[in-house]
Amino acid sequence: MTSRLLPPRRLALATLAVLALVVGPAATLSACSSGSGGSTSDTASSVSGDRAGVAAGAPAAGRAAPVAQQAGVPDQSLAPRKEISQGEVSLRAADVAAARSDVRRVAQRYGGEVTSDRTESDDAGHAVSAHLVLRIPSGHFDRAMQALRGVGELTWAQADTKDVTTQVIDTRARLQAQRRSVHRVETLLGRAENLRDIVLIESELSQRQAALDSLEQRSAYLADQTSRSTITVEVDHLHRPVAAHHEDRTGFLAGLSGGWHGLTAVAVVLATVMGAVLPFAVVLLVLGLIALPLLRVVRRRRHVPPAPAA
Repeated sequence: MTSRLLPPRRLALATLAVLALVVGPAATLSACSSGSGGSTSDTASSVSGDRAGVAAGAPAAGRAAPVAQQAGVPDQSLAPRKEISQGEVSLRAADVAAARSDVRRVAQRYGGEVTSDRTESDDAGHAVSAHLVLRIPSGHFDRAMQALRGVGELTWAQADTKDVTTQVIDTRARLQAQRRSVHRVETLLGRAENLRDIVLIESELSQRQAALDSLEQRSAYLADQTSRSTITVEVDHLHRPVAAHHEDRTGFLAGLSGGWHGLTAVAVVLATVMGAVLPFAVVLLVLGLIALPLLRVVRRRRHVPPAPAA
């Protein structure tokens, strides 16, 4: 009995048909079984799985880059630099009030503002020192510092710039991921029907909302600090002693100076105490001089023997 072999093309088509008949029902059954189990009772497990993905709005290290890409955050190499600049300037001027007005004009010239202004005056009402805090746009920080150095006689100046580009990008990515996380939990809360699930989801929602508020505050702080720089200006009278900045107070001379100041302070305290006690000592001395003769007379009368009887 001879058997006829199928051509290779028909044999391949037959094999595919048999595999489709065998695998198809199993895949359909597994899909049906997985789809029929979705209900509100699985909400707690969904929340737990979501928490494992983004815990308190902070994605894991392995997911940091995908989260930033999904959130639309630009790459750090392409993002503009974000810097926090702070400066301090100490000046001396013959007219402190005029120098203070010049400092305020410098702030206005570069689009800044004066957030703090404190002035000290002498008994005659003349200004002897001024303390001002300026907020200047970050783009004009260097020019404002240069202009402030020319207001009076410069005694000390310092500028510090810190790069926070990485912190800004990371905070922005975490903030957007946390917002999506809160939205997902709110969606689960709207679908929940069981009281236990509602309580669990509300607790999770409050925690994630608190983390979102913290990230929003941090983002606002970084935005404020990177958009405006802070400059502290001290203006002293020209004939007023200048306080030393970052002076090394160690060594033999520093110890001798400290010991002399301590001895002087102790001498002043002792002199003050003696001055306070001296009036009482004088009064007691006068009373003693008056009472001493009386005490002697009393003692003599006690020791006089009585006269003998006749």
